[in-house]
Amino acid sequence: MPYPSVDALQRALTDNVFVYAKDRKKAAGRALGTLVEIITYYLLKGWGFRDSIAIERPLTEYANSAITHNVEYSLHPIWERTELILEAFSLPITASKIRRALTDKGWSVRDAERRNNVLLSTDGLLRNACNIAEFRTGPCVASIDHRSPGELHLALNLLHRKPFAIFECKRVGVEEGMKKGPQTIEKAKQGAYVARSVSSLQKIRLSDGQIGGVIHRADGSLYCRPFHLLLEEVITSDEPELLRNFILTVGVVSNHGNWFTAKDHNKELRVLAQSYDWLLFLTDKGVAEFVAELLLEPTEELAPARTAFLASYNEASKKNRFTKVQMDADADAVLQKYFASHHERIESWFNVITPAGKNQNLTTLRKELAVLRRKNWKAILPA
Repeated sequence: MPYPSVDALQRALTDNVFVYAKDRKKAAGRALGTLVEIITYYLLKGWGFRDSIAIERPLTEYANSAITHNVEYSLHPIWERTELILEAFSLPITASKIRRALTDKGWSVRDAERRNNVLLSTDGLLRNACNIAEFRTGPCVASIDHRSPGELHLALNLLHRKPFAIFECKRVGVEEGMKKGPQTIEKAKQGAYVARSVSSLQKIRLSDGQIGGVIHRADGSLYCRPFHLLLEEVITSDEPELLRNFILTVGVVSNHGNWFTAKDHNKELRVLAQSYDWLLFLTDKGVAEFVAELLLEPTEELAPARTAFLASYNEASKKNRFTKVQMDADADAVLQKYFASHHERIESWFNVITPAGKNQNLTTLRKELAVLRRKNWKAILPA
């Protein structure tokens, strides 16, 4: 590992990349937070979940629609899917152009609430999970499958508004000279509150300190079991009552002097570990490897991504081309290839904190997500 900690890595970015910023440490810290989100996003894309992803979408609390929370990534059932080929296309590829092409193909978007997003701009800026229209059932999300000089192949997925899983990234900085960031525990509590509020599978603390799970059935009865057993039962079940309002919650945390390590939990990490169904610890080694290859000891395979990053973080920059929402198209292509070709090494960057157990690894999580995606959601959820 080229840097002994993420704090040392942040100092290296401060001295080598963010020399122009008034508050160089804060700028480097924010960029590291963005990189954690991007690692998570491309991990999900590498697992094959691109077509189910929505980004920063409001999610209602379970049985309490008056309160919503924006979550970084949500995975949704695909209600309908179609593919478009735009021939002799011209940039930009706007939502209105895509809607017209959908209408010509027989998809009616007349009753949908239109969105004005741009999937691909004239200067090559790609919008990830580009929402082109909001239907009664949920968003219609456009993605680019293949691009050539004469054709653009698009995938259009109508998603159900209710996700089957969510992913959130948590990272907190430390002010110079302080041992703890003042907002660390508050941010942990915010994440914990969302994780415990959105799913029908609720957690309860038992008198012996263990965590129990409970689901309120339609007949008014409470179905209770040890949490890890009930979670497994719900994921493997085809019973609509168990699945209809269930959401698998996944948190991704990275160290910045506050979270300690995957084996040495402080208060904030304990709060998150008992709240999310899965809590993944993105290690210092993983963050450092990615940042070194992207920026500090750059490799040729990530050159377009490095160019996009540096174009976004400089004194003259007016548009960010390196975020989870908007990404330079050439950077996106090399990042997808990088995460596909190094998938085993990238998965080794993560430690599983929750659930505990020797067989709980990212392969298990990926399989659980795949099981949930394959459910017959049209028989489970209301249209």
